[in-house]
Amino acid sequence: MQHDHISTQFDAQLEQVRASVLHMGGAVEDQLSLAVKALENGEMYLIERVLQTEHQVNSMQLELDQLCTNIIARRTPTAIDLRVLTMAVKSSSDLERIGDEAKKIVLMARDFYKSGRSNIPHYAEIRRMSEIVVDMLRQALDGFARLDSDVAPAIARRDLEVDDSFRAILRELLTHMMEDPRTISATLDIIFIAKALERAGDHAKNISEYVVYMIKGKDVRHLSADEIEQVVKA
Repeated sequence: MQHDHISTQFDAQLEQVRASVLHMGGAVEDQLSLAVKALENGEMYLIERVLQTEHQVNSMQLELDQLCTNIIARRTPTAIDLRVLTMAVKSSSDLERIGDEAKKIVLMARDFYKSGRSNIPHYAEIRRMSEIVVDMLRQALDGFARLDSDVAPAIARRDLEVDDSFRAILRELLTHMMEDPRTISATLDIIFIAKALERAGDHAKNISEYVVYMIKGKDVRHLSADEIEQVVKA
């Protein structure tokens, strides 16, 4: 009976970890979506919301890391239970960094509109990039929630799509700067925003790779999408 009681407590703690990862992920997903929306119109309430959420996300990371540390110290988990905790700690770091990228975006949006500029050049391309990245993050979190590693290869391929979009935006904007040097300041802002989204995509991909590790026990970092698919299907 005592063993069953301890096992039930441990299961409850692991469920708390899973719920905390998903709660933090949902906050970061909203944060990134709102950051890109703030680019469209420079609404201060959106900017402030993103900045406020950034503080909350930081607190969530600290609480989640402490929870995982306490469980590891007291329960000495093994096998998949240990991988769940490892995945949670690593994912909290990547989620926090996505939040940092969202913060960068809204700070640039605030400066952009405060300087008197009325719209964001190439906003349509930026919005498309953001939609892909947000969807990648949502799929990675869904894979974690459903213990489904099949999401990882698709996310890896979408990350390549984000990389291609960033390079296309970079080429176009560099050409634009050379043709009209007066646009350099505004153009550099857009490049930094696009780079922030590209980095956020990398972090979402990382989370999907942790899901594979959690379920399969295989480290698929630095593997191609096709190689990840082979691991997932094995």
